[in-house]
Amino acid sequence: MTAVAAAALLGTAVAGCGGSGGGGDGAPAAAAVVRTSPIAERLAKLPAAVDGPKVVVGRADAPRTVQVLVDPWCGYCAKFEAAGGETLLKLADEGKVRVEYLLASFLDGDGASGSTKAVNAMRASVEAGKFAEYQAAVFASRPKGAFTDELLLRIADRVPGLRGPDFDRAVRQATYAGWVGEAEKAFEATGMRGTPAVLVDGKPFGAKDGSMFDAGAFARTLAAAGIGD
Repeated sequence: MTAVAAAALLGTAVAGCGGSGGGGDGAPAAAAVVRTSPIAERLAKLPAAVDGPKVVVGRADAPRTVQVLVDPWCGYCAKFEAAGGETLLKLADEGKVRVEYLLASFLDGDGASGSTKAVNAMRASVEAGKFAEYQAAVFASRPKGAFTDELLLRIADRVPGLRGPDFDRAVRQATYAGWVGEAEKAFEATGMRGTPAVLVDGKPFGAKDGSMFDAGAFARTLAAAGIGD
């Protein structure tokens, strides 16, 4: 994985992930610490649905929509999800915004498959009604090595009601591999060259000032744009 300054890669973000080579699949993940979101109970109540290549979280009648572009193996995405991402999900829980996730897997260059496996598992969690809680746990548990099926199932153990024959089979058999490819193409079609990115009305948001990496600052940035106030 390559971490770069925005001026060199993203153009609009303080820092982010770009390029390819998200880590070899042989890197050990068994010792990864599995964590859940501090607002897991709130996330468990959030509705999520698949809309083409996107996963949409929140109520259909929410007044504003924000698009989030992330790759599960991007360390900066994990930092965003623990800050600005959590802020967005709190607002979604309050019915103030809908969050459209475009789950990228471009860091799986050079034969790696960790991001692809993670996105496939996230897609499977939608069917169990557990996407918001599970995706937050996946980012919170990002390993030093690649995501593996076993790690993704261990993370699912921490999400009540997620594990079961259908979910486990989808993870182990890459049931949603086709959808993962569609999601990556949709990410590329946005014209963004790296992650994380937040788009409001199609434009990068909360990146130039780095507020997306600070929960309080991002809440203020959103409020200034009339989102969540």
